[in-house]
Amino acid sequence: MTDTCPFCKPDSERIWFEDDSGFVLRDAYPISQGHALVVPKQHNASLYDFPADTQAALWQLVSEARRRINEELRPDGFNVGVNDGEAAGQTVMHAHIHVIPRWTDDVADPRGGIRWVIPEKARYWGDE
Repeated sequence: MTDTCPFCKPDSERIWFEDDSGFVLRDAYPISQGHALVVPKQHNASLYDFPADTQAALWQLVSEARRRINEELRPDGFNVGVNDGEAAGQTVMHAHIHVIPRWTDDVADPRGGIRWVIPEKARYWGDE
């Protein structure tokens, strides 16, 4: 735990729901309506620094967050992802999993999804 980590001691009002392993917050800078973060209660920079049972419990929270978002907003799809390390774009060094609702036509062409983190390599399909 660090004094500057925004996930180590979040405002209780920001916590949407939780269990023994972690909690779910609405993202402070959402990509889309309903964008949520699944955050372990213990501070580690990488999700993969946790034992397998903790990782499994966090993925259960992802599933529950997805279910609740789906019930509330009825999106057409989801992107679920982890930025693991600075080179992967992680800016808060407390592990967390993004659950991002998506809608048809929220972008011109959603094909490739998370592959667009490196735009030059995202488009692998031929011209149609």
